[in-house]
Amino acid sequence: MTAAPHPEHGVEDLCDAAAELYERALREGHVGIADAAGAPCLTELGLLYPGMTAPGRLEPLSPAVALHQMLRTAEERVAEERRREERLAALFEPLMRVDGPPGRASDLPSVTVLSGLDRIAGTIAAAMAAGAMELLAVQPHVTHTQSPPSAHAEAMARDQALLDRGGRIRTLYQHTLRHAPTVTARYERLRGNVEARTLDEVTERLIILDHTVAFVPASADRTLALEIRHPAIVAFLGTVFDRLWRLATPMYPEAVQQPVHDGITPRQRAIAALLVEGHTDEVIANRLGMNVRTARVHIAKLAATLGSDSRAQLGYLIARSGILGRAGS
Repeated sequence: MTAAPHPEHGVEDLCDAAAELYERALREGHVGIADAAGAPCLTELGLLYPGMTAPGRLEPLSPAVALHQMLRTAEERVAEERRREERLAALFEPLMRVDGPPGRASDLPSVTVLSGLDRIAGTIAAAMAAGAMELLAVQPHVTHTQSPPSAHAEAMARDQALLDRGGRIRTLYQHTLRHAPTVTARYERLRGNVEARTLDEVTERLIILDHTVAFVPASADRTLALEIRHPAIVAFLGTVFDRLWRLATPMYPEAVQQPVHDGITPRQRAIAALLVEGHTDEVIANRLGMNVRTARVHIAKLAATLGSDSRAQLGYLIARSGILGRAGS
């Protein structure tokens, strides 16, 4: 019986066996060639290489060096995509001025499907680099996907370039991200007209540039996205953002503290509203951008505060307490 072929993947999707072996190699300074048979991706990706003094050993590439190489490769890829976009623009721009026969639709598609994280990032980057002056964004907490560090670095560079042009950025997050280290670090580094606010719940990810183009996910793992240029749809999304923005609590540059009433925190109040609607712990956690364990801790504290002994009683006590009616007070 032959072993199943090792799945192909990039370094950002390192398999469990490879991650464990690489960590061991870093800890011990080397591993045997036979040990790496179950994780050939490490040598293919250059994270393990033959030892100079011991032919039977594989030594690990420094994580700092590996990260630098990967980020440089990503930067080169983005640069090449931008050069390709310039060549395409140079080719088609004069052709777009050619008049076609009467009655032929000549407008660009209102909605374009973008496939692949690289193409999505490249298209957003190109739209921003074209001189965008306002960026509206909704950035929900997503537990099932994680962007590589290079993607965060590229997004920071794009956003800072817009701010350096005198542009403006407004971003909506969930309350659970008000003190997230990655979010805090972002606003410590950005310079310019940038604001952030938070809500209990937000929509799926949304990016709007200059109220002329919007980007939304088209798949759960965000490997598909829609580029929307239909004026009516973009205007609708912009209106939705503005109304959520007015309801949101300021987080940056000046944070407004959320009030606590009768020992019930705003987060517990949001959980209480979803409990009354009959949602499961998993749905509540997903809607509010937290893991299930954290949601259950808050539910337990809420039950203790209200003196509840069961889930059914908790719903009754929430309704009787009137805490949901005081949410905006």
